[in-house]
Amino acid sequence: MKEILSVENMRKSDAHTIATKVPSTELMYRAGKAVADSVEWRAPVGIVCGWGNNAGDGYVIALELKKKNIDCTLLLLGERFSADGKYYFDKCAEAGIHYELCTESTDLSRFSTLVDCIFGTGFSGGVRGVAKEVIEKYNAADAYKVSVDINSGLGGDTGMGETVCLSDLTCSIGSFKPGHFLNRAKDVMKSKVNLDIGIKPIDNPYYLYEPTASVFPERKNFSNKSTWGYVALIGGSKRYSGAIRLAAMANAAMRSGAGVAMLAVPGTLAPMMMPEILEATVYPFSEADGGILFNENELSELCRRTKSIAFGMGIGLSDEARKSLAYLLKNYKGTLTVDADGLTALSRLGSDAIKNSKCKLILTPHNMEFSRLSGLTVDDILAAPIDSAKEYARENGCVLLLKGPSTIVTDGETVYVIEKGCPGMATAGSGDVLSGILAATSAYIPDPLEAAALAAYVNGLAGEIAESSINPVSMIASDTVSAIPKAIGRILKNEAD
Repeated sequence: MKEILSVENMRKSDAHTIATKVPSTELMYRAGKAVADSVEWRAPVGIVCGWGNNAGDGYVIALELKKKNIDCTLLLLGERFSADGKYYFDKCAEAGIHYELCTESTDLSRFSTLVDCIFGTGFSGGVRGVAKEVIEKYNAADAYKVSVDINSGLGGDTGMGETVCLSDLTCSIGSFKPGHFLNRAKDVMKSKVNLDIGIKPIDNPYYLYEPTASVFPERKNFSNKSTWGYVALIGGSKRYSGAIRLAAMANAAMRSGAGVAMLAVPGTLAPMMMPEILEATVYPFSEADGGILFNENELSELCRRTKSIAFGMGIGLSDEARKSLAYLLKNYKGTLTVDADGLTALSRLGSDAIKNSKCKLILTPHNMEFSRLSGLTVDDILAAPIDSAKEYARENGCVLLLKGPSTIVTDGETVYVIEKGCPGMATAGSGDVLSGILAATSAYIPDPLEAAALAAYVNGLAGEIAESSINPVSMIASDTVSAIPKAIGRILKNEAD
């Protein structure tokens, strides 16, 4: 799997490399040369440079382009330089490479390729002044756009930013950073590549999750449905019957390899479910006021029969639902996934119920749900998504799957980033589909971290496959379910991309 380094880890690793074996000017040269050798250049080239070491990479690119006889111009936001940047800028001047200061009248439309060397991964705060004006012109220009290390204005750890350079290609230097994947990243960079320049991480990295066929246990002839697990999906209420969506969840579990999927719903909803799920089964719950009624015997039976349970999808916010969840936390010894209304119930039970749970616990919130669970504001979470998720998982002894354009999965120690997913999945029921997949993977993969990462990957890849054959506007959650077999097939053939 590819490594992802936080900005701080990258800074420390860079400093250690410089202190022990490679001069900083050599690292800068490696970075600029790697970019120069990785792009199919279209002349003339305009290289927009800020004031720090990211600008220094741009000066090296200019020197390398001159060697290739490719016409280029350096476009400076100001005549301020880092020490290493000044070293290479002076070499550009000696080589006769043209440079000019960016002003209100600077015309970027004259370039066929534009290179963004304005801010690096350490950038934080808002983009103002001449940088904001230049980035707006840069984005409006009809040119092939290359961002060096990360798109200027985008947070290296967060993938957030208001004024951000758009790119056709982003060339990450050393290692990918979280900002290459999270939040706005997919919307501002069309493609990306990482360029290794010999920097090894000092602290443990995060990982871009990329499963191979070996993640799925071998399906032998001498096996049966019990081998692959009975799973239960507990949800639904009169207010939220969502028959088709709940059925999609059950079908997702079956398509993802569960031996048997039982859809546990209030009794009056059972007749609506049966025509929609031919391979799964319905488990009618006792009910009160259209929602499930806490019934220890019924829950105890589910606990005995199942390897994994997903709880909360459309279940409502009644005290009976909360009591049912409390019972599962205290008594279930399989893997329990909590989603949707279940997360609200969990936030009301308090952290002790989570920390003292008997089960392997997987929580699947989006940012607002995670805010309710953690007490952090959504802005706090967006400002430090991986740190927030990692700390919560570590403190509460659970696996956290934080949903977003790219998904974060962590047990408080290891962090996986799952890049798969697409805009067409922003539709009702997509979370239910993920819960169904996760219930299945949890039944045959003992490690809840690995089960959650695989489920998020399968869900995202299936969504991408569905969107490619439909469109992002018309796509619905059941389209993702229909694409699960193709998604898993690609992983089994080791050709997920």
